Amino acid sequence: MDMNVDKVILAAPRGFCAGVEMAIKALAWLVRTFDGPVYCYHEIVHNKLVVQRFEKLGVVFVDDISEVPPGHPIMLSAHGSAPEVVDAASRQASYMVDAVCPLVTKVHHEVKVRAHKGYRIVYVGHEDHEEAVGTMAVAPESIHPVESVADVEALPDFEEPVALLAQTTLSHRDWDEVLQAAKGRYPHMWTPGRSDLCFATTNRQAALTAIAADCDTVVIVGSANSSNTTALEKLARELGCESVYRVNKASELPHNLCGTVGLTAGASAPEELISEVLDYLNPIQGVTEVSFTAEDEYFPPPRNLRDLIVASGAMASFSLGGPPTTKPMVDRQVAASAVLDGLAGC
Repeated sequence: MDMNVDKVILAAPRGFCAGVEMAIKALAWLVRTFDGPVYCYHEIVHNKLVVQRFEKLGVVFVDDISEVPPGHPIMLSAHGSAPEVVDAASRQASYMVDAVCPLVTKVHHEVKVRAHKGYRIVYVGHEDHEEAVGTMAVAPESIHPVESVADVEALPDFEEPVALLAQTTLSHRDWDEVLQAAKGRYPHMWTPGRSDLCFATTNRQAALTAIAADCDTVVIVGSANSSNTTALEKLARELGCESVYRVNKASELPHNLCGTVGLTAGASAPEELISEVLDYLNPIQGVTEVSFTAEDEYFPPPRNLRDLIVASGAMASFSLGGPPTTKPMVDRQVAASAVLDGLAGC
């Protein structure tokens, strides 16, 4: 059957979040500033296209700092790293930049403070996810990881006070179920005044919820190892969508889609992939964007990288792939998608 898509409903916000924007631009700065290779601990963000683009520029992604030859620059991924990894990278690297998302840093701080005060920390997250691994390493003797209501029910009756913290990219539904179960077990437990769940993750899930009922098919752009992307896929199914596709690129979609297609993307997915999917779907009646909220959050480059940029008096002309200039840094005005486009031309 040939493609016969009537229209596409495009969810907003979608795609890159502020943390991903910061991490991609930070790694691009390192690539342009240092002679290669630049090393990165874990994938800078969980997206195949982004990783492949940096690999073509000579970035080497490693899962152990010991794999990095001494004296090379190292970037630590946006998902956050264990304290011992940060220390090892600082010793091993000629220059080290930690591109951890500030929202993950907030959770690390909460873990450190609660552990120091003698709390037992119930941490809601996916144990094998890089963010969870890094967070649990902050105070491993105090943390009890859980993923489900059953996990909460299996926890002991702690004598110490209890705190509840979370991986930032969880599905709201998954989080709420565990939250309610934990409140039942530990009525006096401490929770942060502001939710640990990432605002971008929350916004993307709310935007998908707003359009799902009007769609015959929902397409989510993003990689399978992206927790917030798989949360969107799970949410679409929970909302009753029978036809749901999570794809890395347009060519992974079937050729027989029809009716109304809802389109969104995980927080690590570049806008160019979304445009590629729109071209592929080629809706007869065009595209309607439904906006849940506007996002204007901005995370500046990591502090030591800002210092390097200021000290050098240079700004990489990302979007044009040009050489450094002496113009002042305008990082906020340059989108990470433009950075990636510029890198593609290198």
